[in-house]
Amino acid sequence: MNAPKNEAFELRLPLIQLGDILPVRQIKDTDRDLNRYKTIAASIREIGLLEPLVVYPQPKTKGKYILLDGHTRIDILKSFEIKEALCIISTEDEAYSYNRHVNHLSPIQENGMILRAIKDGVPPERIASALHVDIKKIKASMNLLNGIHPEVVEMLNAKQVTPGALVILKRVKPVRQLEMAELMISTNTFTVAYVRALVANTPKGHLLNPEKPKQLGGLKPEDIARMENESNNVEQDYKIAKESYNVDVYHLTLARGYLRKLLDNARIVKFLASKHADMLAEFQTLAALEAL
Repeated sequence: MNAPKNEAFELRLPLIQLGDILPVRQIKDTDRDLNRYKTIAASIREIGLLEPLVVYPQPKTKGKYILLDGHTRIDILKSFEIKEALCIISTEDEAYSYNRHVNHLSPIQENGMILRAIKDGVPPERIASALHVDIKKIKASMNLLNGIHPEVVEMLNAKQVTPGALVILKRVKPVRQLEMAELMISTNTFTVAYVRALVANTPKGHLLNPEKPKQLGGLKPEDIARMENESNNVEQDYKIAKESYNVDVYHLTLARGYLRKLLDNARIVKFLASKHADMLAEFQTLAALEAL
């Protein structure tokens, strides 16, 4: 089946002989010693290939393909003496095109897959073996999202938020979880340190255990209280700025266009140069901007 116009991939997922696929880079022995390589190998051995290879047809050789994504996977498949694999046929011959259209699993999505596998009867021990991780990590993932508001889970579903950050997120009430999730997305920051700082700046009324003293090394209670107040002010200012951003840019764009028309008038430029030279210089700088 031919790909529809402007589609990045063909709709079919054919089985292709690995011998007909040409990798564009080699996997070294040092790569095979990495934990990531061993994890993928264990997963393929226990469960099979979950993520197809991405290939592009060689223009001058019918039935041959260039490998765009999946060099580690194809190396592992060959080591297991597997002869063929499911492939996604790309209509563009650059690897970045694939990565531009496809996002890899986020921690929350990966957790969902683990939970579905367990629900379908796959033993946690087998999942741990497939992912090449300790069984304790699998058992911990079973409760990873307990205590997190469903809307927050949905908001962070495709984000690379770390499991440790999700655990810390549980220390605050749902309303505060929603606020923190919005800040994490707006700043594109999903680290443990950032979430811990947001929790440290959370008013006691929004903590699940308000009686438990906040842990922030080297700071006195009054310092934490001051940080809370400053953080609240910053968050409010950020929300106001975010709400008015589009309107402000629109007005600035109109103003820049108006300045350019004014500066096209030689009489106006002459007047400003003689009476308001500093203002003219600022106008010229603004008018010359390509982007706001």
